[in-house]
Amino acid sequence: MKKNYQIILDKTIAETEKGSRVPTLLLHSCCAPCSSYVLEYLSEYFDITILYYNPNISPEREFTKRVNEMRRLISEMPLKRPVRFIEGKYDCERFYDMARGLESLREGGERCFKCYRLRLEETAKAAQNGGFDYFTTTLSISPHKNAQALNEIGGELSEKYGVRYLFSDFKKRNGYKRSCELSEKYGLYRQNYCGCVYSKAEAEERERAKYNNV
Repeated sequence: MKKNYQIILDKTIAETEKGSRVPTLLLHSCCAPCSSYVLEYLSEYFDITILYYNPNISPEREFTKRVNEMRRLISEMPLKRPVRFIEGKYDCERFYDMARGLESLREGGERCFKCYRLRLEETAKAAQNGGFDYFTTTLSISPHKNAQALNEIGGELSEKYGVRYLFSDFKKRNGYKRSCELSEKYGLYRQNYCGCVYSKAEAEERERAKYNNV
């Protein structure tokens, strides 16, 4: 049975508000545009540290460009609480090892699910080591990402590492639309592909098809 992760998130937030302190959250970020709405939303209820761990991004200059945009957004966006930032290692070989044998799959399939797990597991480990109350990811805000798969993986890793996963589907309640508005407001760099070489090739294929159909 498909779960409504927004309702689950609402209940979690309501429970945290009964506590005597603001809970800590390690938030995996894929990029500044996707993080904009999530930060605006969750900074009301959590003490947030962003972990930017994305070994899938290619080339390295793209990784650096997205890191810089993330740092800029944090410095410019007025939020209820200060947000800390951790830049993860750029370890593209780890991504290619994970994707071996799955290179020909279209975006949204098993390769992407394994990539979700790669990034979320690194976040769960860091959350455990840092003593965070919760961990989650901004990835579910994208219409191209499978929120159910993300939350199932997050739940599994929560049990493995003993840190609560913040179940969520940030595209709900016009979250994606709001992220687009905030991206325009802050002039954020919006890439036209998820990040890896395979998604980039698909984006280029779509552009060629669009051009040929004109």
